[in-house]
Amino acid sequence: MNNAPGIRLAGQHVMDGKPLFETDITLPPGQWTCLLGPSGIGKSTVLRLILGLETGGSFSGEIAASDGVPVQERVSYMAQSDLLMPWLSVTDNVVIGARLRGETPDMARAERLLDRVGLNAHRTKTPRALSGGMRQRAALARTLMEDRPVVLLDEPFSALDAGTRADMQELAAEVLQGKTVLLVTHDPAEASRLGHQILLMSPQAATPWPVPASHPVRALNDEEALTCQADLMAHLRMVQP
Repeated sequence: MNNAPGIRLAGQHVMDGKPLFETDITLPPGQWTCLLGPSGIGKSTVLRLILGLETGGSFSGEIAASDGVPVQERVSYMAQSDLLMPWLSVTDNVVIGARLRGETPDMARAERLLDRVGLNAHRTKTPRALSGGMRQRAALARTLMEDRPVVLLDEPFSALDAGTRADMQELAAEVLQGKTVLLVTHDPAEASRLGHQILLMSPQAATPWPVPASHPVRALNDEEALTCQADLMAHLRMVQP
């Protein structure tokens, strides 16, 4: 049992004396929530607020888990940048969390994950020897390695080609099954395929978007997911600044 909690973030975030957004977001426990919206609206800021990181602004409101236990120590996070340590090998980057905590890494698990993301043959290389997509896959493996009940993903598949992206979506859905996941994405197809809940962020709210009745992760040719994707794309094009 993961005992993944639900998360609620409700309040206003101010940047340079001006409101950036006001929102009330609830992440259902054990499900994927996909957050979409225009660039600069504050999607990544939402992730940083949940993590308790500096945002460059001020937040007034509530950030709480449904079980009443503090959130920050139970979260793994994948940022837009891969944040790989350039002097470490791919394997050492994947297990860095355990080593920083003074724990013995599960090297067998690390090897399995590197194999699943297609990097087993590159495990001794440093990040500078990898392509952008390979670096992103290494960062994904590091995030999955952490095995936390709450997972925050900021455009984790954006550097991948279409086929690899589909494979990594399926891997993440498998490994993170039962965890509370917040995925920031600009891709309606990704949200339609992965989301139990889809939220569209504006300065005033995070509005739910209807999701397909089928269960994620949805097949690439799932008719309801394709319809959701098309409708979502049309809506996003209509409201873009």
